[in-house]
Amino acid sequence: MRLLQLAFVVALASGFAAIFIYITGVSNLYERHSLSDQDLEALQSLQSGFQKCVSANGLGLQAENGRDYCQVTMKFPSDTIPKWKDPKTGELEGVSYDFNICEAVATWEQVRNSTTILTREFIDALPNGWEDYAWRRINKGVLLNRCENKRLCIEKLSLVLPETPPYIPRQFGRCAVIGNSGDLLKTKFGKEIDTYDVVFRENGAPIQNYTDHVGRKSTFRLLNRGSAKALDKVVELDESRKEVLIVKTTIHDIMSKMIREIPIKNPVYLMLGASFGSAAKGTGLKALEFALSICDSVDMYGFTVDPGYKEWTRYFSESRQGHTPLHGRAYYQMMECLGVSLQVLLLVHFDIDEISLIKIHSPMRADPKRVVKWVPDRDTVTAARIASEKILRRAGTGSGDPLGACSIVKKQVKRKHMENVSKAAADHQKYVRGSTMYPLEHNSEHGMLCTVPKSLS
Repeated sequence: MRLLQLAFVVALASGFAAIFIYITGVSNLYERHSLSDQDLEALQSLQSGFQKCVSANGLGLQAENGRDYCQVTMKFPSDTIPKWKDPKTGELEGVSYDFNICEAVATWEQVRNSTTILTREFIDALPNGWEDYAWRRINKGVLLNRCENKRLCIEKLSLVLPETPPYIPRQFGRCAVIGNSGDLLKTKFGKEIDTYDVVFRENGAPIQNYTDHVGRKSTFRLLNRGSAKALDKVVELDESRKEVLIVKTTIHDIMSKMIREIPIKNPVYLMLGASFGSAAKGTGLKALEFALSICDSVDMYGFTVDPGYKEWTRYFSESRQGHTPLHGRAYYQMMECLGVSLQVLLLVHFDIDEISLIKIHSPMRADPKRVVKWVPDRDTVTAARIASEKILRRAGTGSGDPLGACSIVKKQVKRKHMENVSKAAADHQKYVRGSTMYPLEHNSEHGMLCTVPKSLS
């Protein structure tokens, strides 16, 4: 009996202790991460501005405070009727979604300064890069054996593995990323899309017969596994045969054989990138991520549905299951309303006019001169980024050194000098002192692998 009483007392004490730890842990969340009053003020200002931006631009969406300054809940109007059902559970799509704007600010800014193409330089610089990483990017076979036969692995990747990055941050100016939504057929954005410096498309989206709606220009095309297996068909979608093909998955023997034997002369690369977050999935998000890493500004077409949608459709085929339109629309609205955050590093160090980096275009937002209202200003986002990095315990938190987030630093291999780059790109190279930053996937601190010129090492 005494033993049972003792066990009960211990359990009760443990319960109270757990509750106490939880309460004090939540209440002291920011203190534990050494946030100052200025940090808290910046996060509060960011959240307040974000709410106003969503209200002004979200076509009925509203953003509400979560349990802290990082959490927000995006809610659709009460009369919203979801149409999409989860094919596995049969449950209807929700009408409210939780997002972490601290994670968004910190991660997207990192993306803006990253190289998102897989290179041999990156694999060579990783500890055990060929054994622990490279073999996972190849269609695995018995002979590879975790790339212990390095020569064979290099041969497998040689067609898609440049020695050094083929593109640099801010290399291009105004960019348009074209999704596949059926909403594109409700407008004629074609001529407008063709005015952009660079146009990104995805998978097997056709251009011919839809030019009034989607334009003719195509610079890059992001491919998933299925499209990568049909490269011979994909290259026919662009009449110029000059599209750069970016594959977001592994390289396959089928794809490798087509490149060699057809032959396919388009540049083909593998995507390397840190995820935007748990809510960001699919080829479209990878296209946006890639665009943000090499463009000054990014405009989105064909990514979302406007109020009153009936079903998710593609502009070139039948209705499509597997997409969550409401979730996507809420996520993209978050991107638009935090867009300026992705320019902070350069805006602070160079005198560049502040503009909205990300803009959504759709049937109800078709005015190309539309101004995104209430986007947080540069000072607010700069301060909020520093506070966010503290909360998330990011590498190089709050550092004024652009290389502060570098978890791995290696000397650069000899590379060709890029000529005729834009002033913004040249300024960025000066800011990072000629270094190249690669995101480290699955890194708890979201650190980066950085290669630096020999003069800095």
